Amino acid sequence: MSETNGTPATPADTSGPRPEPLRFFGTTWVEHDQGYTLRRIGVAVGSLAAAAAACLVLRFAYQGIAIAGTGSFVTVLVVVMFAVCSALAFRHTWDGFTKRPDPDRQASLRGLLTIGFVGSLLAYFFRSLFEAPGEKLHRQEYETARRRHESRTTRRTGNPSKRKTKRNR
Repeated sequence: MSETNGTPATPADTSGPRPEPLRFFGTTWVEHDQGYTLRRIGVAVGSLAAAAAACLVLRFAYQGIAIAGTGSFVTVLVVVMFAVCSALAFRHTWDGFTKRPDPDRQASLRGLLTIGFVGSLLAYFFRSLFEAPGEKLHRQEYETARRRHESRTTRRTGNPSKRKTKRNR
């Protein structure tokens, strides 16, 4: 059996829709094969480690603000900004796993998502505990595309209007 891009090449794969690859998972999410579970564990550990490292960097930034003596108002303002941006980034990232984000809204939220990167990392961690992040959305789209393809390619035998009806003789 030959492989292309990590997906097995079978006769069923030659026609019809192909699954969209996910970051870090490729198309292993379709059949949960080729190290899918290990990848999920790796993504969970990696995103949690990255979130912890990011919190450490934010702690250094907080200490820098405290050393600068800017006052309690600025310190509180910075802490609240990171907390709110992280919460919004978490929610936006979490919603992005279940529905396609609007590209215009995504572009307008780019700065907020950059500031709230810890929230995005935590959303990635929590989602990877259940499934590959984005798997549910991609699976729904893939199954819908497969059903449409099968209904288009299924052939009927004969024309139903030309069928002869059996008469009792």
